[in-house]
Amino acid sequence: MRIAAIGDAHLGRSYYPMTTASGVNQREADFERSFTAAVDQALIERPGLIVWLGDIFDHPRPTYRSFRVAQAALTRIREHGIPAVIITGNHDTPRLPGTGSPYSALADAFPEFHFAHRLSYERFDLPGLTVHAVPQMLTVEAALEGLDEAAANRRADTTNLLLTHPRLAQLQPRHSDINEIEVDAGRLKSDLVLLGHYHTFAAVSPTMWYAGSTDTFSFADDPDRPKGIVVLDTDTGECRHVPVPGARPLITLESVYALGMSPAELSDRVMERAASVPEGAVARLYLDGVDPEAYRLLDMAAIHDAAGAGLLLKLEPQFASTTLLAELPSVETLGGQWDGYLGGQDLTGLDRERLSRLGHEYLQRAVEAAG
Repeated sequence: MRIAAIGDAHLGRSYYPMTTASGVNQREADFERSFTAAVDQALIERPGLIVWLGDIFDHPRPTYRSFRVAQAALTRIREHGIPAVIITGNHDTPRLPGTGSPYSALADAFPEFHFAHRLSYERFDLPGLTVHAVPQMLTVEAALEGLDEAAANRRADTTNLLLTHPRLAQLQPRHSDINEIEVDAGRLKSDLVLLGHYHTFAAVSPTMWYAGSTDTFSFADDPDRPKGIVVLDTDTGECRHVPVPGARPLITLESVYALGMSPAELSDRVMERAASVPEGAVARLYLDGVDPEAYRLLDMAAIHDAAGAGLLLKLEPQFASTTLLAELPSVETLGGQWDGYLGGQDLTGLDRERLSRLGHEYLQRAVEAAG
């Protein structure tokens, strides 16, 4: 069987102050377009089953607008006569059991589809395939119980497919997220496994894959790697990523190394970079070693106009230190030097503690190797 899998769409995700002509947040509209394009691509693949791997919504109380986008997608899948299995993720699962899930209303409206949204393991027996669905749980313990139940319910006479939405210890993302359930990949026992939550397509093992998201969220989200869907062939075990074109590009411009530049020189260099922003792109520009006073004198309105082809240009100043080191660091102070360096960096979207720990580990290895 050919299975098309759609991961984290995060309908309703809105940020940056730009809006469409109709007044909708531009990034929210981008995520809707990407999700709809992902559904279109899934239908083009002519699969025997479509699965949604959680976090279709950005939060457990989606707006009417987001709900209608998801509803329209399910209607199209139904019109093509393709079965579907849908699980919940960490963003669109309510944190209180009695709150109710947005998927409950969809399950009522589309009874022919299979929804796993009740905070419990569910098994769906399809021709030639058994789907074991472990949706987002409220605790790690509950998630592990669901995974164990899925393993115990495997069938020997058909292919077993596990769908779930964890953060795996073997594949750490670049940033932490809300309500994550972290488990070891060894607890996921099935012939084949499709995962939501990690926003970039990744093969965890020869039989286990993260589908990735349908759009790029931030610069911490591997914007250079395409987003899309995955198509899994249960007969051959092949899983391929199918990019969905048309996503808004997130690009990092060539940095400006501003140490020693006059305000006029800095302005000229920033304006030059701003004019190079591609049409429709979200761009960022690092200003390394910039003098605070020179940065303050930049004409932000003129820079905005120069970058007008794009959606947004973010300046990321990294200010020059007002003091210089009088002596070289000793081996004993390298760790402190590393921490001091990190303390002055803009690590938006990154795990600062993890970077600090990795730096200390690498420095220790270097010292040991040198000794």
